[in-house]
Amino acid sequence: MKPDIFQITRQSICALGIVLAAGVAQAEPKHGLSMYGEPALPHDFVSLPYVNPDAPKGGRIVLGESGSFTSLNPHMQKSQVPWMLRFYAYESLMGRSYDEPFTLYGLLAESVETSPERDWVEFTLRPEAKFADGTPVTVEDVIWSYETLGTIGHPRYLGAWSKVDKIEATGERTVRLTFNIDDRELALIMGMRPILKKAQWDGQEFNQGGFDIIPITTAPYQIGDFDAGKYVTLVRNPDYWGKDLPFMKGKANLDEIRMEFYLDGSVMFEAFKAGLLTSFREGNSAKWDTQYGFDAVTRGDITKSEIPHQRPTGIEGFVMNTRNPLFEDWRVREALISLYNFEAINDTITGGALPRITSYFSNSPLGMLAGPAEGRVAELLAPFADTLKPGTLEGYTLPVSDGTLTNRKGIRRAVALFKEAGWEIKDHVMQNAEGTPFAFEILVNTGADENLRMGNMFVESLIPLGIDATLTRIDSPQLKERTQVYDFEMAYYQVGLSLSPGNEQMLYWGHEGIENPGTRNWMGMNEPAAEAMINVMLTAESQDEFKAAVRALDRVLISGRYVIPFAYSNIARIAHDSSLKYPEHVPIYGDWIMYHPDVWWSEETK
Repeated sequence: MKPDIFQITRQSICALGIVLAAGVAQAEPKHGLSMYGEPALPHDFVSLPYVNPDAPKGGRIVLGESGSFTSLNPHMQKSQVPWMLRFYAYESLMGRSYDEPFTLYGLLAESVETSPERDWVEFTLRPEAKFADGTPVTVEDVIWSYETLGTIGHPRYLGAWSKVDKIEATGERTVRLTFNIDDRELALIMGMRPILKKAQWDGQEFNQGGFDIIPITTAPYQIGDFDAGKYVTLVRNPDYWGKDLPFMKGKANLDEIRMEFYLDGSVMFEAFKAGLLTSFREGNSAKWDTQYGFDAVTRGDITKSEIPHQRPTGIEGFVMNTRNPLFEDWRVREALISLYNFEAINDTITGGALPRITSYFSNSPLGMLAGPAEGRVAELLAPFADTLKPGTLEGYTLPVSDGTLTNRKGIRRAVALFKEAGWEIKDHVMQNAEGTPFAFEILVNTGADENLRMGNMFVESLIPLGIDATLTRIDSPQLKERTQVYDFEMAYYQVGLSLSPGNEQMLYWGHEGIENPGTRNWMGMNEPAAEAMINVMLTAESQDEFKAAVRALDRVLISGRYVIPFAYSNIARIAHDSSLKYPEHVPIYGDWIMYHPDVWWSEETK
């Protein structure tokens, strides 16, 4: 009996309808987007969990910042910009929740839609979204912002933009980006690009420094008064378009955020003690315990707050530039790490209270585990076994001194490593076979007094081995100018890392940074294994696969011996005017509260 062709066709159409319906159900507009799973907050959430939704508006905070600034445009490469402008003077289509590893909720966009494979993402603008001058945010503004930042903006934007196949308007208020690579994070990354006002830049050179253009943005704070290099204020816009959004409830409470810049850290601390600053971030635990007994603290005018966090340590220390032949050999780098007498220096600087950074993702579930690589971590690294540095697979631990200033154990180990690498002490000078002395310069920011002290102790420890190291203090613009083009030998280095590392890791550790200026790959590392682990992170469809890739990357980084690590603290310390308050609920990125006062409020306004 022949089948009923009509019946088959009808069944096929019904089946196709079910498939299409399922596809639509999986790619429907949503209020938020998470790297893995669903956002923690429902579509009808009232406010973020780490804000005070009833916080009063008013008051001000005065922050002290190190260094100086030469521009108010945070989206270009060749300038020194107040860091806070990037976060508070601009808004993006989506906003980040700091109580989740990586989840975004609608801000300028009322909804986000993406395919199950995340090979495209589409945003729908809120009709009420406006710039500070009252003009609406348009799809044209969005497309121009993405194209401009992605082609001539800061290098932080360029890598992800190269993965965009096209950007197009799909409606009066909708814009879609289609990707040319398998990278599940891109849908989120593209939701975090700052949106600029296209009309303001007509006829202007975007990639310029200086102070000629004061940006008009959608943000709750606009740039107010400033004195080039000395201070800048952010003033709350009372007519801010998004003040009633659930995402913004309890945020942007202060009328003014003022940043005062100091070239000397000691002068900045004295300014705080004198009442010129109302908030001070303290990184030295010993100083926190011994130098905060001044009158304002004892009277109760100043409160000492300790805020815990679960963020990875990142890396902080002296980085060695392997573009310089002096630091090419990992044994030389290991020798210098051995000569940095961490135990004695830490005891002098912090009273021995703080632990050392042992890996780039210390203090988090993403950090590498002690001992040999096992399970999926070992499997991911196995194809690169022949090129990995010693300790990557076997397990690497930083050298530990006996705690004395002489550091005989570290010196003996360093001398042996130097000899293996072709360096020996002759006539009281460390030199190679050609008689070239081992000499280098360490760059330190002018205002970083603590780093200067650690640097001086390190330099002194090198003298007995005939190593000529010079510590050079330069101001922030000079430091940025030199490190942007990798014109240094050794320098103070700090990279903060999140609980959801992704595309930015290629900007930090990718081989393109060896020559391309403006990346965080100051060390000039070229590790195919690192890039392979980053690619696994970006395509991982499960949390377990993602975690294994990060732990494998962590092993590659720390065993590369590129940085002489300092100490870290999982507690952020901030002294502040007692009228300034922050919410009781501390998010997982707890120290975010210390650096981002947009959830603070002033009780003086009551």
